[in-house]
Amino acid sequence: MTEETKSLNFIEHIIEEDLSNGLENNKLRFRFPPEPNGYLHIGHAASICLNFGLGERYNAPVNLRFDDTNPAKEEQEYVDAIKKDIEWLGFKWANELYSSDYFQQLYDWTVDLIKKGKAYVDEQSSEEIRAQKGTPTSIGTDSPYRNRSVEENLALFEKMKNGEFDEGDVVLRAKIDMSHNNMHMRDPILYRVLKKAHHRTGTDWCIFPMYDWTHGESDYIEQISHSICTLEFKSHRELYDWYLDQVVTSDKLRPKQREFARRNLSYTIMSKRKLLQLVENGVVNGWDDPRMPTISGLRRRGYTPESIKNFSELSGISKRDNVTDVSLLEFCIKDHLNTIAPRVLAVLDPVKVVITNYPEGKEELLDANYNDYAEGFGSREVPFSREIYIEKEDFREEANKKFFRLKLGKEVRLKNAYIIKAESCVKDAEGNVTEIHCTYDENSLSGSGSEASLRKIKGTLHWVSVKHAVEAEVRVYDRLFSDEAPDNHKDKGFMDFVNPNSLDVITAACEPSLASAKKGDTFQFQRKGYFCVDEDTTEGKLVFNRTVPLRDSWAKMETK
Repeated sequence: MTEETKSLNFIEHIIEEDLSNGLENNKLRFRFPPEPNGYLHIGHAASICLNFGLGERYNAPVNLRFDDTNPAKEEQEYVDAIKKDIEWLGFKWANELYSSDYFQQLYDWTVDLIKKGKAYVDEQSSEEIRAQKGTPTSIGTDSPYRNRSVEENLALFEKMKNGEFDEGDVVLRAKIDMSHNNMHMRDPILYRVLKKAHHRTGTDWCIFPMYDWTHGESDYIEQISHSICTLEFKSHRELYDWYLDQVVTSDKLRPKQREFARRNLSYTIMSKRKLLQLVENGVVNGWDDPRMPTISGLRRRGYTPESIKNFSELSGISKRDNVTDVSLLEFCIKDHLNTIAPRVLAVLDPVKVVITNYPEGKEELLDANYNDYAEGFGSREVPFSREIYIEKEDFREEANKKFFRLKLGKEVRLKNAYIIKAESCVKDAEGNVTEIHCTYDENSLSGSGSEASLRKIKGTLHWVSVKHAVEAEVRVYDRLFSDEAPDNHKDKGFMDFVNPNSLDVITAACEPSLASAKKGDTFQFQRKGYFCVDEDTTEGKLVFNRTVPLRDSWAKMETK
């Protein structure tokens, strides 16, 4: 076995085995089949990366097929958002297809099933059907309508199609085995009546096929070689195969369904239904809120396609359900932004520093690299003057020896500038420091080569000139949930764990070069984290989203 073979995931091993057993490489075809009932999230990214990654590995086409069989929940908005997300991730589909493309073919096959005595119209309520299906440990009982004649079933199904029944009055069920040990094989529903306008077919149809019937038959129509689903569909595989048995002919390829574990993430909800609740209840500001685990939310927060694809690769493809720590996702974005984001100066919680021995009215333009540790980033000039801003947390009147920032009587270096020494401070009536008075060593300018500039000072602070500062709204996002598993509590709902401090909107002072920043631009605010320019930015109003801090504050909280 070669090293390359050893590194394959188990899905790739299945494909390699099929190829070695005679499957022709040009018969390989994959698909990504989202339902357009919400926005894609980071869990879907695993399936996207897997399916499109297989297409790239084997030079095989990958279809984008929308599972649009439930007009009550599906919208064109979601179709458009899904396409945008996949394109943003850098993938291209071979064909854009819809399950609704196959409604007539599915209907025709269904009529054939009825004619073969393998489907019947059931007039029981959903509660009655559920009760008579039995349990995993007890067999079901036959519907009183199970043995209707073929002619009667054909006539009733035609009435369903023509809209002569209301929603919930009747369903069409496959006739398989009510005593089967697999609950999905106990006469599953094939069609139900839904009198809702479909986003593509309008009101042409008022009966819609169920997912299980649609899924495998659509794979067969498209000649998908490997239908890759998440693990919850493993118990459906037997039904998938039974349905294929009814239509497959010997001259066409038979699809193979295989399952992998869905991507679960700590401190995160992965249910589209529950994410919709967050949107509808106003907990977040839409599907693309930067706190959401949706791909559009991550994109707006400043995540990159490279970081998400790297996260999917590092997380791996598993056969068993597991929870991936969100810190891995945060590592992936920090790792990528570290290589592409320019370092700039921005003070998020400013306090004024007056350098008392710096000449009044004097201004300097200091050369500052965008990245001291890598080539190719270039540099810019940042203005320096007698009054600057630093972070409030970077000053204390008194502190122990482990505090290497500014304190009375001690020195720090200002990034790309001078060494300053705190002499005194001014406070308001509540005792809050409003101004710090310092002196500077005029011979200590960074990069000047002077003896004073080479002095070893343990603390280095970022700063911004007060006179030249550009004001910006900064949205400091944190995890949306305060609990590692918000969806896994018997006595509480996931809404009980919404983090009330997941968003803090502040006004920051930024270096003037950021005035020309464009929407989507990403920067490292030195010592504070990675930030991107939000789409709410307008001329005269700069808005940043914090993508991720440089340090994981949650790790510190969990060790207390």
